[in-house]
Amino acid sequence: MPDELQRTPLYGRHAESGGRLVPFAGWEMPVQYRGVIDEVRAVRTAAGIFDVSHMGQLQVGGRAAHAFLQSVLSNELDRLTPGQAQYTLLTNERGGIVDDLIAYRREAGYLLVVNAGNRAIDMAHLTERCPEGATLVDESDAHGMLALQGPASLSLLAPLCEGIDPLEAAAFTFAEARVAGVSCTVARTGYTGEPGVELICPATELVALWDALVEAGAVPCGLGARDALRLEVCYPLHGNDITQDTNAIEAGLGWVCATGKSYVGSDALARTRAEGPRRKLVALRMDEERAVPRPGCPLLDAGEVVGEVTSGTFSPTLERGIGLGYVPSGLADPDTAIAVDVRGRTLPAHTARKPLYVGGSD
Repeated sequence: MPDELQRTPLYGRHAESGGRLVPFAGWEMPVQYRGVIDEVRAVRTAAGIFDVSHMGQLQVGGRAAHAFLQSVLSNELDRLTPGQAQYTLLTNERGGIVDDLIAYRREAGYLLVVNAGNRAIDMAHLTERCPEGATLVDESDAHGMLALQGPASLSLLAPLCEGIDPLEAAAFTFAEARVAGVSCTVARTGYTGEPGVELICPATELVALWDALVEAGAVPCGLGARDALRLEVCYPLHGNDITQDTNAIEAGLGWVCATGKSYVGSDALARTRAEGPRRKLVALRMDEERAVPRPGCPLLDAGEVVGEVTSGTFSPTLERGIGLGYVPSGLADPDTAIAVDVRGRTLPAHTARKPLYVGGSD
């Protein structure tokens, strides 16, 4: 591996546990352990654990923190009280998506958990707009982060948790607690569509926390399973499905773009709403062919290229090829027939209602 790849505090555990390590967003991360299919099934039926310490953690404080974030984040922060979290977007002047992230409202200030590959970009974007009276600090390296996900995850966590009952916690809330003796922020958030938590702790305590959760029965999972799980529930991946050049409305994320406030890009998004998006991000299923739509595969209508796949994989849960891709708005309704060019073969597919998998509860 190139020397410049970063490693999380769990690198040693991944290597000694048989994790297959690959480069991802500048990090050396496990793509799988026992295999993607087994890991997806573990999360859908029991509990899986992911190392997500590569995610960025930005702290925003000061008397102007709330007003500052209201002016740069798309969602309405006034809906949050301390202890609540919210999915939101960092948008540019064109309504493009600089990043998608989760904002956690604390008693004083906010925590922003951002995508690993966008950490420096987000910091630059925010620093340029940070007013007097607000502070912005990148504390990513001081912390580790785990995602414990699956229908059994909360009951697995509960006996290890002091200070809160995770079984009683609502989705998109968070609190401070001790887990297996480690001080953690316990957040009812995740990227799989299943019940679960994301745990933030000091980087020096991450190995102890991982070991305790694995010993309790959580199955180690890698990036391959994480990608399949998020695609089954149609969660977008920044850099693939959403970018600085994709408008938030055409990406289907208008529901996190407030209409009652002004923020960077809000005028552009209002115009897109009024005019209607020219294209939309749709879910794709390949029910007739045992093939997988891969990123970059052309999408065709009546033999003409009308878009391309942005994400695609084999779904272990649905047992077929699935994906996301942009098509003209006129082809975006669910159950619209469309073709995918897979390595020169034109194969049938159709658009589908989101999410593709509906068994989870979060």
